[in-house]
Amino acid sequence: MSEHIIKRVTAPVDWSMVPALPISHRLWCPEVPIRAEAKICYDENALYLQLSAQEKNIRAENFGVMDSPCEDSCLEFFFCPNPESPRYFNIEINPNGCIFLGFGTKGKDLTRLFPLKPIIVPDITRFDGGWQVAYDIPFSFIQLFVPEFRGVSGDTVRANFYKCGDLTLQEHYFAAFPIDLSKPNFHCPEFFATLRFE
Repeated sequence: MSEHIIKRVTAPVDWSMVPALPISHRLWCPEVPIRAEAKICYDENALYLQLSAQEKNIRAENFGVMDSPCEDSCLEFFFCPNPESPRYFNIEINPNGCIFLGFGTKGKDLTRLFPLKPIIVPDITRFDGGWQVAYDIPFSFIQLFVPEFRGVSGDTVRANFYKCGDLTLQEHYFAAFPIDLSKPNFHCPEFFATLRFE
């Protein structure tokens, strides 16, 4: 699997200068008129993400801290900060800013996190025919769980970006990098791709 670059930037991020990665591998569903992409970059303090989707029939029903954003129109980022470890973060966000933030390994060890102070603060934008979310992930937060993570030039993480909607009008599943499984499952770090810090 090819390697992709996490562009180094100076905050505030000029998203027009960050290359887009298509979330275009359609999985486990018929063709649907939905398109999505992800942008990722970093500075000395944080990872910055912007994910966007073009979809006509947006579902946004979930708001609460215990709700499941993946039931709605949802954009997701899963990543292993230590590429040699199976532990990963999963961040799932719907158009209402409902978040699932988890950490662990797939299965029973994956734990939903409820930080006392919000760590992921999504900036949601609706536009004609779609929506997008931008947020940052502080390195200091990542290092609470993965102390060896540095996030400097040359380092790598393993990751995938997703677009889904379990209960949308047209159920759909897309990934930036292909997943070779017969049933829907994004919790598969064995299919994450390598992202290298510029």
